[in-house]
Amino acid sequence: MWSLNRISLKIHFLTFFTQFICHRIPERSFNIQGYYFPVCSRCTGLYLGAFSYFTYVYFNFVEYTSLLIILGFLMIIPTFIDGTTQLSGFRESNNKVRFISGLIGGIGFAILIKAIKYFILSKGGF
Repeated sequence: MWSLNRISLKIHFLTFFTQFICHRIPERSFNIQGYYFPVCSRCTGLYLGAFSYFTYVYFNFVEYTSLLIILGFLMIIPTFIDGTTQLSGFRESNNKVRFISGLIGGIGFAILIKAIKYFILSKGGF
């Protein structure tokens, strides 16, 4: 059984490492009973999207055509637009939009990563 101290230690470990890749602003993070996620809602979507795609391709063969690679690039665009328009002050995003754009971008990013791996392993490099 997991003790509260072990869970707390894992949360502190995640928090330490995620500070280098995410701003972790509490208002932009999900929380459960007052405990904030160690990453913002956009990064949560990115990680969940990438993890979901990697899990899918573990069990199913995916052929990486140029159409799928273009789709991967297109899926990253909503995340880019959401992040840059918020950063530039054009609008204020909310956690639901951040999460959904991150989820779509995570899947697109994972498609590109797996495509690169596929071409390196199957074609002997670029």
